[in-house]
Amino acid sequence: MSRYWSDVVKGLTPYVPGEQPKLANLVKLNTNENPYGPSPRALEAIRAATDDSLKLYPDPNAEKLKRAIADCHGVESGNVFVGNGSDEVLAHVFLGLLRHTRPILFPDITYSFYPVYCGLYQVAYETVPLLADFSIRVADYARPPGAQAGGIIFPNPNAPTGRQLALADIESLLQGNPDCVVAIDEAYIDFGGESAIPLTTRYPNLLVVQTLSKSRSLAGLRVGFAVGHADLIEALERVKNSFNSYPLDRLAIAGAVAAFEDREYFEQTCRAVIATREKLVADLEELGYEVIPSTANFVFARHPRHDAEKSALALRQRSIIVRHFKLPRIDQYLRITVGTDAQCSALIGALQEIVG
Repeated sequence: MSRYWSDVVKGLTPYVPGEQPKLANLVKLNTNENPYGPSPRALEAIRAATDDSLKLYPDPNAEKLKRAIADCHGVESGNVFVGNGSDEVLAHVFLGLLRHTRPILFPDITYSFYPVYCGLYQVAYETVPLLADFSIRVADYARPPGAQAGGIIFPNPNAPTGRQLALADIESLLQGNPDCVVAIDEAYIDFGGESAIPLTTRYPNLLVVQTLSKSRSLAGLRVGFAVGHADLIEALERVKNSFNSYPLDRLAIAGAVAAFEDREYFEQTCRAVIATREKLVADLEELGYEVIPSTANFVFARHPRHDAEKSALALRQRSIIVRHFKLPRIDQYLRITVGTDAQCSALIGALQEIVG
């Protein structure tokens, strides 16, 4: 710890991303990447953008991309914000919409970047325990008059559990918390979930964040976005333009626009992931695993007779990596990304050896 560090840096506990190992013949099921490549139209658009125009700055407002997102979700461009991956969008949300005198609320088991943002931006927070089945109970987010939260945020489907909160419950949450922002992090919504974006036209305190990293297979391009009331979007724009006016480069904008235009490929790959997930769940349950219901491109599973950390190590020795969290309540679970059919078959074959 250097004497030149600021007090904020000294107090940070940074987020630890999923491992990106350099191993041969690796079955990589630890970071929820899409097993299928990007849309061919997106790749061609990126190639076409690699011309002399790269000497020029990109459109700071990424208007063409905002229009593509707005057309896809039936909103106006003024209701869309874009950023360098959903993590940057979320960072701006914490600073621009969730930093108040009152603490914000999020589940005790959730995306582990949330407390990191709170530390970085000095946002007070309280965690709300999930139920025993890892579901969210809306009533637990109710606060008495005069003591309402500074904001509420959670992934839907939740991470790392994969459970989804129904739209009716989200609407109840919004109705019970009209005086604070409710941010829904929908990184995995396209794998069988129902987006809350349509509710943004009726609830001015709702912000929905999504990414192109998962369902559109562009994790390497770094594009995220948010949809909400124009007042919320303006707050994010003010933060962005006080931080980095050009968060998306020309290649990212071109590839992202083409990915939204290729609806057929998007739907095809999402269906493939869902079908593989259903088979993976059935195979895991046949081996004795308890699997949390998932509408994401991963599953969360535990075996009642086999230690999760030891199982993860045994898989690694077979060149298969999954994610294990050494955290209270979930240290006996493995988070397994849904890969191709062949990758999941390799996983099941290895687990048959490990758990018997």
